[in-house]
Amino acid sequence: MDIRKFFDNLDHGHLRTFLQLRVRDGVLLRLIGKWLNAGVTEDESVSYPDSGSPQGGVISPLLSNVFLHYVLDLWFEQDVKPRLQNRAFLIRYADDFAVGFRDHGDALRVMDVVPKRFGRYGLTVHPTKTRLIPFRPPTPWATGYRGEPPERPGTFDLLGFTHYWGRSRRGSWIVKRKTASDRFSRAVRSMDSWCRANRHLPIREQQRKLNEKLRGHYAYYGVTGNGTALSRFLHEVERRWRKWLCRRNCLRSLNWPAFCRLIQRYPLARVCAVRSVCRQAANP
Repeated sequence: MDIRKFFDNLDHGHLRTFLQLRVRDGVLLRLIGKWLNAGVTEDESVSYPDSGSPQGGVISPLLSNVFLHYVLDLWFEQDVKPRLQNRAFLIRYADDFAVGFRDHGDALRVMDVVPKRFGRYGLTVHPTKTRLIPFRPPTPWATGYRGEPPERPGTFDLLGFTHYWGRSRRGSWIVKRKTASDRFSRAVRSMDSWCRANRHLPIREQQRKLNEKLRGHYAYYGVTGNGTALSRFLHEVERRWRKWLCRRNCLRSLNWPAFCRLIQRYPLARVCAVRSVCRQAANP
């Protein structure tokens, strides 16, 4: 599920009510109020919106968590779950969240009531990013209508990862994660733009900056099972780097053998699973 323009439609009145339930310090409440009432400069003009919180602001994630804690989290635990027929759970980070259900009827009923709940607080659910997905492990005995092959299990994107069912090394079905296709393309375009803008820097300086960016990418997307996407990303970065190094002059003499020798002298950061399940199991 996704909330449409959440940071733009955050209601200040409801937010102040929720903050007063958690914060007793009047000085801090006035400081947050001043921050919410601060103007926004766009195209040399200043506006003072009555709702919203600047996306990317240092305090916006904190305020969004407080707001959705009362609008969504408590409501789901106290009002929704007691009325369900089977188990359910909610996973949320800021304004992105996913809800899992064991019973299909429960999922349909909650899908109908969530837009009404958000509407009470000035929020709307994104129509295309909010959908019901059958997400269950494949079974060898499950077949479709008239004996057709079983329906392929669904996938969903959350926090930049595509979640899907895959086999573990022992052959069991587990939930795996890989870099979402849109995030992968966006990251490659960002690296391509950087290589183009900085192609005239010294090679060692370019190597240092690229390694910083690669390690930052690995720090977020370096999870167990995502090695293929990380290796693809490193390969794409190497291709972009070579492409823009060739355009430093009109000779374009940096062929692949010459570039491989350059990579040996100025190596890029190797793929690393920063959050490895195997490493955590070995060092609990």
